[in-house]
Amino acid sequence: MNNPILYISTAILTLIIGLIIGFFINRLLNAKALREQQQKAESILNGANEQARLIEKQARDSAAKIVQSAEQEIKERRAELTRESERLDKRRVDLDGRADRLEQREVALNKRQSAIDRRANEADRIHEQQMERLQEISQMTNEEARGILMAEVEKEARADMARIYRQIEAEAREEGEKRARKLIADAIQRVASEHVSEVTSSVVPLPNEEMKGRIVGRNGRNIKAFEQAAGVDVIVDDTPEAVTISCFDSVRREVGRRALSRLILDGRIHPAHIEKIVNDETKAVEKVIAESGEQAAYDANIAGLHPEVLRMMGRLKFRTSYGQNQLSHAVEVSKLAGILAAELGANVEISKQGGFLHDIGKAMDHNQEGTHAMLGAEFCKRYGVNAKVVNAIASHHHEVEQESIEAVIAEAADAISGARPGARREDLEAYIKRIKALEDLSMSFKGVNEAFAIQAGREVRIIVRPEEIDDLESTRLARDIAKQIEETMQYPGQIKVTVIRETRAVDYAK
Repeated sequence: MNNPILYISTAILTLIIGLIIGFFINRLLNAKALREQQQKAESILNGANEQARLIEKQARDSAAKIVQSAEQEIKERRAELTRESERLDKRRVDLDGRADRLEQREVALNKRQSAIDRRANEADRIHEQQMERLQEISQMTNEEARGILMAEVEKEARADMARIYRQIEAEAREEGEKRARKLIADAIQRVASEHVSEVTSSVVPLPNEEMKGRIVGRNGRNIKAFEQAAGVDVIVDDTPEAVTISCFDSVRREVGRRALSRLILDGRIHPAHIEKIVNDETKAVEKVIAESGEQAAYDANIAGLHPEVLRMMGRLKFRTSYGQNQLSHAVEVSKLAGILAAELGANVEISKQGGFLHDIGKAMDHNQEGTHAMLGAEFCKRYGVNAKVVNAIASHHHEVEQESIEAVIAEAADAISGARPGARREDLEAYIKRIKALEDLSMSFKGVNEAFAIQAGREVRIIVRPEEIDDLESTRLARDIAKQIEETMQYPGQIKVTVIRETRAVDYAK
């Protein structure tokens, strides 16, 4: 029984002794680690102190150098300020000397000015005496003499100006006409348009006179129904076997002409049938318009235009100007513009589109306000046409400024197409008015004795009074008349202005 207790006691005692021994060993180890850390800390502290001493020494050396440098700089600044002060003192002395000399010179100048003023007054008095003497001798006032002198100077200046103008004009014409003639001749020969002048007829032939009664109908009901459905006026007069269709809109006039021709062939003329025929012909004409616009673009070799633009161009098939069909004219202008652009190195596609679309505004309804150039430009801009092409359309009658060489080419091609022989014709009354206006405009200039429009209005010959217009003045007169014609008249192509001055010396032997 005592053995287990002894064993337990021994074990406990052994454990206690082990714990005591472990405690002391741990304490010894901790003390050793603490001593090592203290030694390490002392080593670090010593290194830091040494580094601090080195830094302090370097800082003192740097501070000493900075102080020494600052003292040296201060010495140099002081020396420089001393030198600057000496220069300023010297300059001040020089300025004082100059001021004294200027004062002396001013006094001398004042004396000289007084002498000059006295001499000037004396000279003015002598000049006035001489002018009075000259006026007494010449029996002419100063203003009259000045006027004569100014007139002579102006006449001489105008003569020089006319001489220089004639020289420059001759040089420019010699070179420019040669180049322009070649380009235009090449373009016209390459296009070689063969189309005939067309006018949309508004006269419908009848098989007999009885048909007029059937067209009018009882109490005029047939003709009223036709006019209301087609939007045209039907004129039944004494013209044998024919009636006339009148309308401002060329498309509606074409619809009316076709519908009336079909009704005459059909023979059934009554309000219900009239309305059906007019509707059918309206659709047929719209189809013709669309096909004509596409065919014209194909003939001009132009692609990428909006269908509405092509449809509007197709309406020009029924529009003429001076007998020239506008759709054919547009195709011709497009080809001419392309040729000119290729010769001049411009953009061919833009030039062709500008020439093709330049008169699209003439297809607009007459109720829309504005010129055909501006209406056409606005319409094409709405459907995404190139900005340069829009400018060419708007500027081909100089209503806006031309912004590109392609716009100038489109205008030139338009003039070539309209001015070529056989392209256009005008009625006798308009022709006579244009000729008379050309002669009256020429006669309105001072010194003109007679004026004659010849060559169908393409040239005006002006005979001047030789005692009022000299040779050099004739050149200026021709230029002024040509400029006035350009600003006030509308005409195709160009008008040549020729001024003729003839001097005759007559005497009699007795």
